[in-house]
Amino acid sequence: MARNILIIQGHPDPRGEHFGHALAQAYAGGAGAAGHNVHEVVVATLDFPWLQGAEDFEQGEAPPAIGEVQRAIMAADHVVFFYPLWLGDMPAILKAMLEQALRPGFVTGSEKGLGGFGGRLLKGRSARIVVTMGMPALFYRLFYCAHSVRSFRRNILSFCGFSPVRTTLIGLAGGNAQRRTRWLNCMRRLGARGV
Repeated sequence: MARNILIIQGHPDPRGEHFGHALAQAYAGGAGAAGHNVHEVVVATLDFPWLQGAEDFEQGEAPPAIGEVQRAIMAADHVVFFYPLWLGDMPAILKAMLEQALRPGFVTGSEKGLGGFGGRLLKGRSARIVVTMGMPALFYRLFYCAHSVRSFRRNILSFCGFSPVRTTLIGLAGGNAQRRTRWLNCMRRLGARGV
């Protein structure tokens, strides 16, 4: 069954020359070839201010570029995030976009902030997090307990209602050409399956 898939490219470099961009393109290619509907948001090309305080977060209006992202999320059955691990976490621009987009009233039925009670308005959507990193992925999992990815999965996506949330960690920035080809093929397969 065809799914509506949203790819969110979280790399801060808008030029599209990094391995994470190639991974997203491979995923999109596999999904499109399998008949899924694919939409992409490139965070580095969005024009939006960063939040400056709780009042803006809880009561302010999302800027137009972020409103488009919100509409794309609402239209999606499955959302795939691609980003590099920077200083042990997602790049700041991706976090800033999420802070703008995932506001009270959009992600929960509560208008009193994310700590309030209310329905999880993004239920019914699944997600995948694809992270590239310079260190071996196994080292990140075992030594660092994949802390930032676990936090993103549990404290943001699952909290908003996404389920299931799967992760793909790609260490050593994909490795040599042969390993990179294997990862690209893996993304095409995942895209074709819409997972």
